[in-house]
Formats: sequence, structure tokens, C-alpha cells
Amino acid sequence: MIDAFEFNNPTSDRRFGAQDVAKNYMLGSYHQATEYFEIMFNRTKFNALPKEHQAILQYAAEAASAANEWKSYDYYSKDLQELITKDKVNVLRTPKDVFDVQIKAWDGLIDELGRDPFMKKVMDSQKAWVKRVVYYGLFNAADYRVAYEHHFGKLKL
Repeated sequence: MIDAFEFNNPTSDRRFGAQDVAKNYMLGSYHQATEYFEIMFNRTKFNALPKEHQAILQYAAEAASAANEWKSYDYYSKDLQELITKDKVNVLRTPKDVFDVQIKAWDGLIDELGRDPFMKKVMDSQKAWVKRVVYYGLFNAADYRVAYEHHFGKLKL
């Protein structure tokens, strides 16, 4: 029996009917902290284009990626509300003990993957970037919950 679900995001999950399988939905996880919307080009063919066409493709890809991000916030938030109101799904914030288990599991995976010198180099680079960027983000981000609750009432998590 499936007690709870969250596969990708509220829109994808709702479209494949997860709400018909389980009525508990957990949000928030380290495994998928953000979405990535990529557009890839064949490097050889891209480099063979005139600089003007390369710039057009670059700006178009950046615009499409940005549009996908704001559209995802719109779709995901609407579908989350539909899961709650229409589908009567119990939406929960992932509990701290689940986050703790994820971190410990990730530590083991990092140790295992770090045995490969190239993978260790990649992970060290990523870790340095995250240390700097997340540090900034944690200091810079306002406490949006306070503002939300001021305008809309106590948030039920």
C-alpha cells in the first residue's frame, strides 16, 4: 500500500493521477531542491553559426528557461491548491527526521562517489559553489513566512 507520494512536482504528480493512489503528499526534499530547464545545442554546429545567430540562440534559450521557471511556480502552486481543495489530499511538509536521514544517506553516497578522482573534483567544485551561494541566500532571504502570515493568516504545515 502506498501511504504518501511526491514524485516530481504538484503538476506532474497530479497529471499522472497520484492523488488517486494516495491521499498524503509530502513537499520539500533535498533530492530536488530546484528545477532545471535546459536547452542544449550541438557545440560543433553552434560554433559554426555566425556570431549573430549564436547570440539569438543564447538569448532565446535564456528567455525560454526563465519563462519555464516562472511558469512552473504558477502551475505548481495552482496544482498544489487543486490537490488540497479538489482532490482532498493531505499536503504535509516533509518532517525533519526524514531530512536528517536524507543527509546521512547522502554522506555515504558522497564517500562512495568521492573515490573516483574526477567525481571528487566535480563534487568539491559544487560544494565550494554551494557554500558561497547558499551562505549568501540564507543571509539575504527575508522571512517570507512572517509576511505571508501577516497578510493571509497562520500557515498550516
